[in-house]
Amino acid sequence: MSGSNDDIATGGGTALVLGGGGPVGGAWMTGVLAGLADAGLDPARADVIIGTSAGAVFGSRLACGQPPRELYERQLDGSDRIDLAVSTAQTLRFLWAALGSRNPERAIRRLGRAALAARTAPASEVLGAVRELLRGATEWPARALRIAAVDALTGEVGTFDAGGKATLVEAVAASCAVPLVWPPVELDGRHWIDGGTRSTANLQLARGYRRVLAVVPVPNAVGPHPGAARQAAELTAGGAAVSLLAPDPAARRAMGRDMTAATRVPAAARAGHAQATALAETVAETWLTA
Repeated sequence: MSGSNDDIATGGGTALVLGGGGPVGGAWMTGVLAGLADAGLDPARADVIIGTSAGAVFGSRLACGQPPRELYERQLDGSDRIDLAVSTAQTLRFLWAALGSRNPERAIRRLGRAALAARTAPASEVLGAVRELLRGATEWPARALRIAAVDALTGEVGTFDAGGKATLVEAVAASCAVPLVWPPVELDGRHWIDGGTRSTANLQLARGYRRVLAVVPVPNAVGPHPGAARQAAELTAGGAAVSLLAPDPAARRAMGRDMTAATRVPAAARAGHAQATALAETVAETWLTA
């Protein structure tokens, strides 16, 4: 682990921020990345990639050299499919914990306690599933990659990178540990839950970079937490040029409401590609010239 929520970046260059959103949101994200790359805007050229949850999975694969087009096509043909079973009871318990307080600090700690108390799959099963999702991208890359997760006890956002003790598989598993569905991941003597439980994108981790491209499948976390638009505005106020891409109405229709629905994955990916193609010129104004 490299730091907490206050341990922000100071790179001064470009940052690619990839948010969480489950299998369906991740599929939309790959479509966006491929659409931008096909338009000549390679998102992998960023000085740092910051990934949360699904964004941690695809950010790791991108940083390890897997092209955006390959990530996208694997969503279309189903070769990246993962069946994430979430019961109604798990959903209700999650909502009960996440919405139990209007205070952000209390709400996230309440959710963390619920995650620690829940009976879920064994940690070994989660690590195996994440290793499969990474498709060979299991070693920290030479380029800058930061993975966000949330401390289940304190509610703090922490990041993992190549300079820490956690393996890439462990870091991504921590970032993807959906409370009450997957168990918290124990690293550095602390227990970690899904990085998207407090902020689906964690744009604050890109503070200090001049140009930020954020691809955020789900702009708002469940509970009283700041959304991606607010975080992007704060970066802009600090002098950064920010492009925030979230699903447009057509993409939201393609994605549906269930972010775990495997049947929605190809349509979500295609919607992301179409949206990125339409917005490529606008994104270029920030990404290439700011």
